[in-house]
Amino acid sequence: MASLAQSLYDLAVWAAQPLLRRKLRRRGVAEPGYLHAVEERFGYYTQPPASNPRHSRESGNDEKMIWIHAVSLGETRAAAVLLDALRAQWPRMRLLLTHGTATGRAEGARLLRAGDVQVWQPWDTPAATRRFFAHFKPDAGVLMETEIWPNLIREGQRAGVPIALANARLSEKSLRGARRVSALLRPAYAALSAAWAQTETDAERLRQAGARHVHVLGNLKFDAAPDAAAVARGQAWRARATRPVVMLASSREGEEAMLLQALARTPRVQWLIVPRHPQRFDEVAALIGAAGWPVSRRSAWLDDTPPPQTENTIWLGDSLGEMAAYYTLADAALLGGSFAPLGGQNLIEAAACGCPVVMGPHTFNFDEAAKLALQAGAALRADDMAAAVAQTAALLQERARHAAMAQAARAFAASQRGAAARMAQALQLLN
Repeated sequence: MASLAQSLYDLAVWAAQPLLRRKLRRRGVAEPGYLHAVEERFGYYTQPPASNPRHSRESGNDEKMIWIHAVSLGETRAAAVLLDALRAQWPRMRLLLTHGTATGRAEGARLLRAGDVQVWQPWDTPAATRRFFAHFKPDAGVLMETEIWPNLIREGQRAGVPIALANARLSEKSLRGARRVSALLRPAYAALSAAWAQTETDAERLRQAGARHVHVLGNLKFDAAPDAAAVARGQAWRARATRPVVMLASSREGEEAMLLQALARTPRVQWLIVPRHPQRFDEVAALIGAAGWPVSRRSAWLDDTPPPQTENTIWLGDSLGEMAAYYTLADAALLGGSFAPLGGQNLIEAAACGCPVVMGPHTFNFDEAAKLALQAGAALRADDMAAAVAQTAALLQERARHAAMAQAARAFAASQRGAAARMAQALQLLN
């Protein structure tokens, strides 16, 4: 059964290659990054091939090539934290960094040093993944969070490359999906050399999915310090604010409309909406305008300064790399992805910036972090968007309670750090 499932999968991904090329062309209209180096996705590279065989695990040589796969923006930021620990452990390490999205690749470019290589993740055909390992010959691989690709893992195993799933998480919904195609995915999980789970709940689900070498090492995102320049920018913005600022953070499709419908019940605050995906910036600006609200876009702020606050204007955070500035500016944040049934976005950066969070009912992608934040007094839970707006309004009226939540958020974020050092050490033992 397993071999039949693998054969059918191989046929499907091979047949889907023309569709992938078409999809990349379409996405490249709005995001030109998708048109860059397309052939890398099929295992054809312009970079010179690795000239030396991989170092043996017994050599002790720190001149290693470590491959990290971070599919998109959030995973790349988590990978940056791990990378700092790996470079401290192996000062002569070379990085092979792969991505699946244009935003991930743009963010990853900032992490590169001389001798590092950045390419697209190979499409998961046997041929493309085999060419990837033959060309680059990494000493070890790290897949960030949820990236289970059957052929990528299988070909890595055949090439003798130990592969770990780092910062690993698996929701109950994803586990049910993995069970439906267990004949395909169970061997892939079993082939991992290690799975470093964020929580014990994640670890148990990973074991049920087939992973064999599972350890709970924590969540890398707690180790990420907010960008100092962005924090300073947010502090400067906040000093000029004449009324409280409340942000809908990393909003997903449908949630902006929920907020706009609920705003009749809000107090006099300055609302800020920061969409999760940059390709939706224009769409959300049009949505705000169609609902009768004037909109002020971050990209149009003169002298890097917010405009004077007015009762009816909504600010739109249409920029990249400024979440720490927005969280520092905001007195509270409504957590995007948690009001639509999408599993919620990461609340850790908000906590590190001392920004209290109000979550909707859907946080299954970050279940443990959400529970811990609630227990620590750093977050609140609301049944829907209207309830979240009402709870935020009440919180802003209680200054002592708000200050206590902000302090609890910082303490909560600080208490969970240390995963990066644990994972770097684990990779050293693995390799």
